[in-house]
Amino acid sequence: MGIPHSALVRDCLLGAVGNNSNLLAFQGDFLFDSRIPRYNLEFPVVPTAITYPDNAEQVAGIIKCAADHDIKVQAYSGGHSYANYGLGGNDGAIVVHMKNIQHFSVDPDTHIATVGAGTLLGDLHQRLYHAGRRAVTHGACPQVGMGGHFTIGGLGPMSREWGTALDHIEEVEVVLANSSIVRASQTQNQDLFFAIKGAAASFGVVTEFKLRTHEAPTEAIQYTYQVNVGDGEARAQLFKDWQRLILTKNITRKFSSELVLFEGGALLSGTFFGSKEEFNAFGIEEHFPIRDHGTIAYLTDWLGMVISQAENLIMESMGGIPSSFYAKSLSFTPDQSISDEGVDEMFAYIGRAKKDTIAWFVIFDLEGGATNDQQTNATAYAHREAFMWMQSYAISLIGPVSSTTKAFLNDLNKVITSSRPGSYGAYPGYVDPYLQNPQNAYWGTNLPKLQKVKAAIDPKDMFSNPQSVKKVPRDRF
Repeated sequence: MGIPHSALVRDCLLGAVGNNSNLLAFQGDFLFDSRIPRYNLEFPVVPTAITYPDNAEQVAGIIKCAADHDIKVQAYSGGHSYANYGLGGNDGAIVVHMKNIQHFSVDPDTHIATVGAGTLLGDLHQRLYHAGRRAVTHGACPQVGMGGHFTIGGLGPMSREWGTALDHIEEVEVVLANSSIVRASQTQNQDLFFAIKGAAASFGVVTEFKLRTHEAPTEAIQYTYQVNVGDGEARAQLFKDWQRLILTKNITRKFSSELVLFEGGALLSGTFFGSKEEFNAFGIEEHFPIRDHGTIAYLTDWLGMVISQAENLIMESMGGIPSSFYAKSLSFTPDQSISDEGVDEMFAYIGRAKKDTIAWFVIFDLEGGATNDQQTNATAYAHREAFMWMQSYAISLIGPVSSTTKAFLNDLNKVITSSRPGSYGAYPGYVDPYLQNPQNAYWGTNLPKLQKVKAAIDPKDMFSNPQSVKKVPRDRF
Protein backbone atom coordinates (compact mmCIF):
# COMPACT_ATOMS: atom_id res chain seq x y z
CA MET A 1 0.00 0.00 0.00
CA GLY A 2 1.39 3.41 -1.00
CA ILE A 3 1.63 6.54 1.11
CA PRO A 4 -1.74 8.36 1.32
CA HIS A 5 -2.00 11.42 -0.91
CA SER A 6 -2.51 13.79 2.03
CA ALA A 7 0.68 12.54 3.66
CA LEU A 8 2.62 13.17 0.46
CA VAL A 9 1.27 16.70 0.26
CA ARG A 10 2.07 17.37 3.90
CA ASP A 11 5.63 16.07 3.59
CA CYS A 12 6.18 18.15 0.46
CA LEU A 13 4.94 21.35 2.10
CA LEU A 14 6.97 20.69 5.23
CA GLY A 15 10.09 20.36 3.10
CA ALA A 16 9.23 23.59 1.28
CA VAL A 17 9.30 25.54 4.55
CA GLY A 18 12.62 24.08 5.69
CA ASN A 19 11.08 21.29 7.79
CA ASN A 20 9.94 23.89 10.30
CA SER A 21 6.64 22.58 11.64
CA ASN A 22 5.80 26.04 12.98
CA LEU A 23 5.43 27.22 9.37
CA LEU A 24 2.77 24.68 8.41
CA ALA A 25 -0.76 23.89 9.60
CA PHE A 26 -2.30 20.90 7.82
CA GLN A 27 -5.89 19.71 7.73
CA GLY A 28 -6.27 17.02 10.38
CA ASP A 29 -3.60 18.48 12.64
CA PHE A 30 -4.51 19.07 16.27
CA LEU A 31 -6.44 22.38 16.59
CA PHE A 32 -6.19 22.99 12.84
CA ASP A 33 -9.65 24.53 12.71
CA SER A 34 -8.66 27.15 15.28
CA ARG A 35 -5.80 28.28 13.02
CA ILE A 36 -8.06 29.06 10.07
CA PRO A 37 -8.19 32.90 10.04
CA ARG A 38 -11.79 33.40 8.99
CA TYR A 39 -12.97 36.97 8.42
CA ASN A 40 -16.55 36.61 7.20
CA LEU A 41 -18.36 33.78 8.98
CA GLU A 42 -21.03 33.84 6.26
CA PHE A 43 -18.67 31.92 3.96
CA PRO A 44 -16.89 29.12 5.87
CA VAL A 45 -13.86 27.72 4.05
CA VAL A 46 -11.56 24.88 5.12
CA PRO A 47 -8.23 24.87 3.26
CA THR A 48 -6.02 21.81 2.85
CA ALA A 49 -3.13 23.62 4.50
CA ILE A 50 -1.97 27.00 5.73
CA THR A 51 1.69 27.77 5.15
CA TYR A 52 3.70 30.61 6.70
CA PRO A 53 6.78 31.09 4.48
CA ASP A 54 9.69 33.29 5.48
CA ASN A 55 10.84 34.22 1.97
CA ALA A 56 10.15 33.99 -1.77
CA GLU A 57 12.12 30.76 -2.12
CA GLN A 58 9.84 29.04 0.37
CA VAL A 59 6.80 30.42 -1.47
CA ALA A 60 8.19 28.90 -4.68
CA GLY A 61 8.58 25.55 -2.95
CA ILE A 62 5.00 25.67 -1.68
CA ILE A 63 3.67 26.45 -5.16
CA LYS A 64 5.68 23.58 -6.66
CA CYS A 65 4.12 21.21 -4.14
CA ALA A 66 0.66 22.49 -5.05
CA ALA A 67 1.36 22.09 -8.77
CA ASP A 68 2.73 18.56 -8.34
CA HIS A 69 -0.45 17.54 -6.50
CA ASP A 70 -2.95 19.57 -8.56
CA ILE A 71 -4.13 21.81 -5.69
CA LYS A 72 -5.22 25.43 -5.97
CA VAL A 73 -3.26 28.21 -4.23
CA GLN A 74 -4.22 31.59 -2.81
CA ALA A 75 -2.13 34.17 -0.98
CA TYR A 76 -3.37 35.57 2.33
CA SER A 77 -2.11 38.92 3.54
CA GLY A 78 -4.31 40.88 5.95
CA GLY A 79 -7.29 38.60 5.52
CA HIS A 80 -10.08 41.12 4.93
CA SER A 81 -11.55 39.25 1.97
CA TYR A 82 -15.33 39.63 2.17
CA ALA A 83 -15.86 36.07 0.92
CA ASN A 84 -12.74 34.46 2.42
CA TYR A 85 -11.16 34.23 -1.02
CA GLY A 86 -7.79 34.58 0.68
CA LEU A 87 -8.47 31.06 1.93
CA GLY A 88 -9.29 29.94 -1.60
CA GLY A 89 -12.99 30.67 -1.60
CA ASN A 90 -13.73 26.95 -1.75
CA ASP A 91 -12.57 24.10 0.48
CA GLY A 92 -9.26 22.44 -0.30
CA ALA A 93 -6.81 25.17 -1.35
CA ILE A 94 -3.30 25.68 -0.04
CA VAL A 95 -3.01 29.07 1.65
CA VAL A 96 0.22 31.06 1.48
CA HIS A 97 -0.01 33.23 4.60
CA MET A 98 2.32 36.18 4.12
CA LYS A 99 2.62 37.40 7.71
CA ASN A 100 6.34 36.53 8.03
CA ILE A 101 7.40 38.44 4.89
CA GLN A 102 7.83 41.85 6.48
CA HIS A 103 11.17 43.25 5.24
CA PHE A 104 11.30 47.02 4.78
CA SER A 105 13.73 49.69 3.59
CA VAL A 106 13.68 53.10 1.90
CA ASP A 107 16.39 54.26 -0.50
CA PRO A 108 17.62 57.61 0.90
CA ASP A 109 18.27 59.02 -2.57
CA THR A 110 15.28 57.86 -4.64
CA HIS A 111 12.85 57.45 -1.70
CA ILE A 112 11.72 54.15 -3.26
CA ALA A 113 10.42 51.85 -0.52
CA THR A 114 11.02 48.09 -0.65
CA VAL A 115 8.33 46.32 1.35
CA GLY A 116 7.44 42.71 2.09
CA ALA A 117 3.95 41.75 0.95
CA GLY A 118 2.85 40.57 4.39
CA THR A 119 2.99 44.09 5.82
CA LEU A 120 -0.25 45.55 7.22
CA LEU A 121 -1.33 49.05 6.22
CA GLY A 122 -0.97 50.40 9.75
CA ASP A 123 2.61 49.15 9.93
CA LEU A 124 3.42 50.45 6.46
CA HIS A 125 2.05 53.87 7.40
CA GLN A 126 4.28 54.11 10.47
CA ARG A 127 7.41 52.59 8.92
CA LEU A 128 7.32 54.97 5.97
CA TYR A 129 6.88 57.98 8.21
CA HIS A 130 9.74 56.98 10.47
CA ALA A 131 11.96 56.44 7.41
CA GLY A 132 12.23 60.10 6.44
CA ARG A 133 8.58 61.15 6.76
CA ARG A 134 7.51 59.37 3.58
CA ALA A 135 3.98 58.29 2.62
CA VAL A 136 1.89 56.55 -0.04
CA THR A 137 -1.83 56.28 -0.72
CA HIS A 138 -3.62 53.49 1.09
CA GLY A 139 -6.88 52.77 2.87
CA ALA A 140 -7.78 53.77 6.40
CA CYS A 141 -8.13 50.34 8.05
CA PRO A 142 -4.77 49.49 9.68
CA GLN A 143 -5.42 45.72 9.81
CA VAL A 144 -5.71 45.34 6.02
CA GLY A 145 -2.72 43.63 4.38
CA MET A 146 -0.94 45.43 1.59
CA GLY A 147 -0.52 42.22 -0.44
CA GLY A 148 -4.19 42.32 -1.40
CA HIS A 149 -4.85 46.03 -1.02
CA PHE A 150 -2.04 47.17 -3.33
CA THR A 151 -2.96 44.65 -6.03
CA ILE A 152 -6.72 45.29 -6.16
CA GLY A 153 -6.79 49.09 -6.34
CA GLY A 154 -6.17 50.59 -2.95
CA LEU A 155 -8.42 53.60 -2.41
CA GLY A 156 -7.92 55.93 0.51
CA PRO A 157 -8.08 59.53 1.74
CA MET A 158 -5.05 60.58 -0.34
CA SER A 159 -6.21 58.94 -3.57
CA ARG A 160 -7.55 62.17 -5.03
CA GLU A 161 -4.11 63.79 -4.71
CA TRP A 162 -1.80 60.84 -5.32
CA GLY A 163 -3.80 58.13 -7.12
CA THR A 164 -4.54 54.58 -5.98
CA ALA A 165 -2.18 52.44 -3.93
CA LEU A 166 -1.32 50.37 -6.99
CA ASP A 167 -0.36 53.53 -8.89
CA HIS A 168 2.61 53.75 -6.51
CA ILE A 169 4.01 50.33 -7.49
CA GLU A 170 7.26 50.62 -9.44
CA GLU A 171 8.22 46.95 -9.38
CA VAL A 172 7.15 43.66 -7.83
CA GLU A 173 8.69 40.30 -7.09
CA VAL A 174 6.23 37.53 -8.00
CA VAL A 175 6.20 33.75 -7.72
CA LEU A 176 4.43 32.22 -10.73
CA ALA A 177 2.56 28.95 -11.25
CA ASN A 178 5.73 27.26 -12.57
CA SER A 179 7.38 28.21 -9.23
CA SER A 180 9.76 30.68 -10.88
CA ILE A 181 10.56 33.91 -9.04
CA VAL A 182 10.41 36.87 -11.41
CA ARG A 183 10.45 40.66 -11.39
CA ALA A 184 7.81 42.72 -13.15
CA SER A 185 7.81 46.44 -13.94
CA GLN A 186 7.28 48.83 -16.83
CA THR A 187 10.48 47.48 -18.41
CA GLN A 188 10.29 43.73 -17.67
CA ASN A 189 7.39 41.27 -17.81
CA GLN A 190 5.09 44.16 -18.69
CA ASP A 191 1.95 42.05 -19.23
CA LEU A 192 2.39 40.45 -15.81
CA PHE A 193 2.94 43.90 -14.29
CA PHE A 194 -0.32 45.08 -15.89
CA ALA A 195 -2.18 42.11 -14.39
CA ILE A 196 -0.64 42.44 -10.92
CA LYS A 197 -1.84 46.04 -10.71
CA GLY A 198 -5.51 45.15 -10.22
CA ALA A 199 -5.90 41.37 -10.37
CA ALA A 200 -2.85 39.74 -8.76
CA ALA A 201 -4.68 36.92 -6.97
CA SER A 202 -5.34 35.32 -10.37
CA PHE A 203 -1.71 35.37 -11.53
CA GLY A 204 0.80 34.67 -8.78
CA VAL A 205 1.98 35.43 -5.27
CA VAL A 206 3.56 38.85 -4.84
CA THR A 207 6.31 38.70 -2.24
CA GLU A 208 7.80 42.19 -2.52
CA PHE A 209 6.81 45.68 -3.63
CA LYS A 210 8.95 48.62 -4.66
CA LEU A 211 6.88 51.76 -4.08
CA ARG A 212 7.18 55.36 -5.17
CA THR A 213 6.67 57.50 -2.07
CA HIS A 214 5.75 61.11 -1.27
CA GLU A 215 6.72 63.55 1.39
CA ALA A 216 4.09 63.22 4.10
CA PRO A 217 1.67 66.16 4.47
CA THR A 218 2.34 68.38 7.46
CA GLU A 219 -1.14 69.76 8.10
CA ALA A 220 -4.75 68.81 7.47
CA ILE A 221 -8.28 69.51 8.65
CA GLN A 222 -10.55 66.64 9.70
CA TYR A 223 -14.25 67.35 9.72
CA THR A 224 -17.20 65.30 10.97
CA TYR A 225 -20.90 66.12 10.88
CA GLN A 226 -23.35 63.62 12.33
CA VAL A 227 -27.10 63.82 11.88
CA ASN A 228 -29.11 61.57 14.16
CA VAL A 229 -32.45 61.70 12.48
CA GLY A 230 -34.68 59.04 11.03
CA ASP A 231 -36.39 61.53 8.72
CA GLY A 232 -35.78 60.27 5.19
CA GLU A 233 -36.47 63.67 3.68
CA ALA A 234 -33.78 65.37 5.77
CA ARG A 235 -31.21 62.71 4.93
CA ALA A 236 -32.17 62.87 1.26
CA GLN A 237 -31.50 66.61 1.24
CA LEU A 238 -28.12 66.05 2.90
CA PHE A 239 -27.19 63.54 0.20
CA LYS A 240 -28.32 65.87 -2.60
CA ASP A 241 -26.25 68.71 -1.15
CA TRP A 242 -23.21 66.48 -0.76
CA GLN A 243 -23.44 65.01 -4.26
CA ARG A 244 -23.87 68.49 -5.72
CA LEU A 245 -20.68 69.57 -3.96
CA ILE A 246 -18.55 66.62 -5.08
CA LEU A 247 -19.73 67.07 -8.68
CA THR A 248 -18.26 70.58 -8.70
CA LYS A 249 -16.00 70.87 -11.75
CA ASN A 250 -12.30 70.83 -10.83
CA ILE A 251 -13.04 70.51 -7.12
CA THR A 252 -9.74 70.68 -5.24
CA ARG A 253 -7.87 67.40 -4.86
CA LYS A 254 -7.05 68.34 -1.28
CA PHE A 255 -10.65 67.46 -0.37
CA SER A 256 -11.59 63.89 0.62
CA SER A 257 -15.10 63.01 1.75
CA GLU A 258 -17.44 60.16 2.62
CA LEU A 259 -21.12 60.08 3.46
CA VAL A 260 -22.40 57.18 5.56
CA LEU A 261 -26.05 56.24 6.02
CA PHE A 262 -27.05 54.01 8.91
CA GLU A 263 -30.05 53.16 11.04
CA GLY A 264 -31.49 56.47 12.26
CA GLY A 265 -28.79 58.80 11.03
CA ALA A 266 -26.06 59.92 8.68
CA LEU A 267 -22.39 60.80 9.03
CA LEU A 268 -20.49 63.18 6.76
CA SER A 269 -16.75 63.15 7.31
CA GLY A 270 -13.41 63.46 5.62
CA THR A 271 -10.08 65.24 5.52
CA PHE A 272 -8.91 68.40 3.81
CA PHE A 273 -5.16 68.10 3.20
CA GLY A 274 -4.25 71.75 3.44
CA SER A 275 -4.05 74.74 5.76
CA LYS A 276 -6.75 76.27 7.92
CA GLU A 277 -6.92 79.20 5.53
CA GLU A 278 -7.43 76.93 2.51
CA PHE A 279 -10.12 74.94 4.33
CA ASN A 280 -11.95 78.09 5.39
CA ALA A 281 -11.81 79.40 1.83
CA PHE A 282 -13.25 76.08 0.60
CA GLY A 283 -16.29 76.78 2.79
CA ILE A 284 -17.66 73.29 3.36
CA GLU A 285 -20.28 74.49 5.87
CA GLU A 286 -21.85 76.75 3.26
CA HIS A 287 -23.05 73.66 1.41
CA PHE A 288 -24.96 71.91 4.22
CA PRO A 289 -27.64 72.90 6.73
CA ILE A 290 -25.84 70.98 9.51
CA ARG A 291 -23.15 73.38 10.66
CA ASP A 292 -24.22 73.11 14.32
CA HIS A 293 -23.71 69.33 14.34
CA GLY A 294 -20.05 69.21 13.37
CA THR A 295 -16.56 68.98 14.77
CA ILE A 296 -13.44 70.25 13.03
CA ALA A 297 -9.91 69.31 14.08
CA TYR A 298 -6.62 70.79 12.87
CA LEU A 299 -3.91 68.12 12.57
CA THR A 300 -0.16 68.38 12.14
CA ASP A 301 0.69 64.70 12.73
CA TRP A 302 0.52 62.60 9.56
CA LEU A 303 0.22 59.40 11.60
CA GLY A 304 -3.18 60.57 12.83
CA MET A 305 -4.52 61.98 9.56
CA VAL A 306 -5.48 58.81 7.69
CA ILE A 307 -8.52 57.57 9.59
CA SER A 308 -12.06 56.76 8.52
CA GLN A 309 -15.17 57.40 10.57
CA ALA A 310 -16.96 54.81 8.41
CA GLU A 311 -14.40 52.14 9.37
CA ASN A 312 -14.83 53.09 13.02
CA LEU A 313 -18.61 52.76 12.81
CA ILE A 314 -18.42 49.31 11.26
CA MET A 315 -15.79 48.05 13.69
CA GLU A 316 -17.90 49.25 16.62
CA SER A 317 -20.94 47.45 15.21
CA MET A 318 -19.04 44.19 14.76
CA GLY A 319 -17.49 44.43 18.20
CA GLY A 320 -14.05 43.74 16.74
CA ILE A 321 -14.79 40.02 16.25
CA PRO A 322 -15.48 37.93 13.13
CA SER A 323 -19.15 37.90 12.15
CA SER A 324 -21.46 37.13 9.25
CA PHE A 325 -21.97 39.97 6.81
CA TYR A 326 -22.84 40.74 3.20
CA ALA A 327 -21.58 43.64 1.11
CA LYS A 328 -22.03 45.07 -2.37
CA SER A 329 -20.40 47.90 -4.30
CA LEU A 330 -21.13 50.20 -7.22
CA SER A 331 -18.96 52.68 -9.11
CA PHE A 332 -20.44 55.91 -10.44
CA THR A 333 -19.16 58.00 -13.32
CA PRO A 334 -20.33 61.64 -13.47
CA ASP A 335 -22.96 60.57 -16.02
CA GLN A 336 -24.26 58.06 -13.47
CA SER A 337 -24.73 60.51 -10.61
CA ILE A 338 -28.01 59.86 -8.81
CA SER A 339 -30.81 62.17 -9.88
CA ASP A 340 -32.80 64.08 -7.25
CA GLU A 341 -35.74 61.81 -8.00
CA GLY A 342 -33.46 58.79 -7.62
CA VAL A 343 -32.22 60.09 -4.27
CA ASP A 344 -35.79 60.49 -3.05
CA GLU A 345 -36.64 56.96 -4.14
CA MET A 346 -33.48 55.61 -2.49
CA PHE A 347 -34.45 57.06 0.87
CA ALA A 348 -38.08 56.08 0.46
CA TYR A 349 -36.94 52.52 -0.16
CA ILE A 350 -34.59 52.57 2.85
CA GLY A 351 -37.49 53.78 4.98
CA ARG A 352 -39.96 51.08 3.93
CA ALA A 353 -37.70 48.06 3.33
CA LYS A 354 -37.47 45.15 5.74
CA LYS A 355 -33.84 44.76 6.78
CA ASP A 356 -33.79 42.13 9.53
CA THR A 357 -30.80 43.90 11.11
CA ILE A 358 -30.03 47.32 12.53
CA ALA A 359 -26.33 46.94 11.71
CA TRP A 360 -26.38 48.14 8.12
CA PHE A 361 -24.42 50.90 6.39
CA VAL A 362 -24.33 52.55 3.00
CA ILE A 363 -21.04 54.33 2.39
CA PHE A 364 -20.50 56.81 -0.44
CA ASP A 365 -16.88 57.85 -1.09
CA LEU A 366 -15.68 60.72 -3.24
CA GLU A 367 -12.97 59.56 -5.64
CA GLY A 368 -11.70 60.98 -8.94
CA GLY A 369 -8.79 63.40 -9.03
CA ALA A 370 -5.42 61.71 -9.55
CA THR A 371 -7.08 58.28 -9.65
CA ASN A 372 -8.64 59.32 -12.95
CA ASP A 373 -5.42 60.62 -14.47
CA GLN A 374 -4.50 57.11 -15.63
CA GLN A 375 -6.04 55.61 -18.76
CA THR A 376 -8.46 52.72 -18.21
CA ASN A 377 -6.09 50.27 -19.92
CA ALA A 378 -2.96 51.43 -18.07
CA THR A 379 -3.46 48.83 -15.33
CA ALA A 380 -5.84 45.95 -14.68
CA TYR A 381 -7.75 48.25 -12.31
CA ALA A 382 -10.43 49.51 -14.68
CA HIS A 383 -12.47 52.12 -12.80
CA ARG A 384 -10.60 55.23 -13.91
CA GLU A 385 -13.74 57.20 -14.76
CA ALA A 386 -15.42 56.76 -11.37
CA PHE A 387 -15.99 59.88 -9.29
CA MET A 388 -17.87 58.09 -6.48
CA TRP A 389 -18.03 54.62 -4.96
CA MET A 390 -20.90 53.13 -3.00
CA GLN A 391 -20.50 50.24 -0.57
CA SER A 392 -23.60 48.77 1.03
CA TYR A 393 -22.92 46.59 4.03
CA ALA A 394 -25.08 44.57 6.45
CA ILE A 395 -23.96 42.59 9.49
CA SER A 396 -25.75 39.75 11.26
CA LEU A 397 -24.91 39.58 14.94
CA ILE A 398 -26.73 36.28 15.57
CA GLY A 399 -25.80 33.80 12.88
CA PRO A 400 -25.97 33.75 9.07
CA VAL A 401 -27.19 36.77 7.11
CA SER A 402 -30.88 36.29 6.38
CA SER A 403 -32.41 36.27 2.92
CA THR A 404 -34.34 39.40 3.96
CA THR A 405 -31.11 41.28 4.65
CA LYS A 406 -29.53 40.15 1.38
CA ALA A 407 -32.68 41.20 -0.51
CA PHE A 408 -32.51 44.62 1.17
CA LEU A 409 -29.01 45.29 -0.19
CA ASN A 410 -29.69 43.82 -3.62
CA ASP A 411 -32.92 45.76 -4.08
CA LEU A 412 -31.30 48.96 -2.80
CA ASN A 413 -28.70 48.66 -5.55
CA LYS A 414 -31.45 48.08 -8.12
CA VAL A 415 -33.39 51.15 -6.93
CA ILE A 416 -30.29 53.34 -7.25
CA THR A 417 -29.18 52.10 -10.67
CA SER A 418 -32.69 52.29 -12.12
CA SER A 419 -32.51 56.10 -12.02
CA ARG A 420 -29.52 56.03 -14.40
CA PRO A 421 -29.64 52.81 -16.47
CA GLY A 422 -26.26 51.65 -17.74
CA SER A 423 -23.24 49.53 -16.93
CA TYR A 424 -21.99 49.88 -13.35
CA GLY A 425 -18.69 48.55 -12.11
CA ALA A 426 -17.91 46.81 -8.81
CA TYR A 427 -14.79 47.10 -6.68
CA PRO A 428 -12.81 43.82 -6.62
CA GLY A 429 -11.83 44.50 -3.01
CA TYR A 430 -15.49 44.40 -1.91
CA VAL A 431 -16.14 40.85 -3.00
CA ASP A 432 -19.79 40.04 -3.72
CA PRO A 433 -20.11 36.24 -4.12
CA TYR A 434 -23.61 36.57 -5.61
CA LEU A 435 -22.67 39.15 -8.25
CA GLN A 436 -23.75 38.37 -11.80
CA ASN A 437 -20.83 38.45 -14.28
CA PRO A 438 -18.33 39.44 -11.56
CA GLN A 439 -15.25 39.45 -13.81
CA ASN A 440 -16.88 42.00 -16.13
CA ALA A 441 -17.93 44.15 -13.17
CA TYR A 442 -14.48 44.04 -11.57
CA TRP A 443 -12.24 44.45 -14.63
CA GLY A 444 -14.47 45.78 -17.41
CA THR A 445 -12.76 46.28 -20.77
CA ASN A 446 -9.45 45.02 -19.35
CA LEU A 447 -10.82 41.50 -18.92
CA PRO A 448 -9.88 40.16 -22.41
CA LYS A 449 -6.23 41.12 -21.93
CA LEU A 450 -6.21 39.60 -18.46
CA GLN A 451 -7.63 36.36 -19.87
CA LYS A 452 -4.80 36.20 -22.42
CA VAL A 453 -2.17 36.78 -19.75
CA LYS A 454 -3.82 34.12 -17.60
CA ALA A 455 -3.65 31.56 -20.39
CA ALA A 456 0.03 32.33 -20.94
CA ILE A 457 1.34 32.17 -17.37
CA ASP A 458 -1.21 30.09 -15.42
CA PRO A 459 -2.83 27.74 -17.96
CA LYS A 460 -3.87 25.24 -15.29
CA ASP A 461 -5.63 27.94 -13.23
CA MET A 462 -3.58 27.24 -10.12
CA PHE A 463 -4.22 30.71 -8.68
CA SER A 464 -7.97 30.50 -8.47
CA ASN A 465 -10.98 31.56 -6.46
CA PRO A 466 -14.67 31.56 -7.47
CA GLN A 467 -14.43 35.02 -9.07
CA SER A 468 -10.83 35.10 -10.30
CA VAL A 469 -9.81 35.74 -13.90
CA LYS A 470 -10.28 32.62 -16.01
CA LYS A 471 -8.36 31.88 -19.18
CA VAL A 472 -10.12 31.61 -22.53
CA PRO A 473 -9.24 28.95 -25.13
CA ARG A 474 -6.34 30.02 -27.33
CA ASP A 475 -8.47 29.62 -30.47
CA ARG A 476 -10.55 32.56 -29.23
CA PHE A 477 -7.56 34.95 -29.08
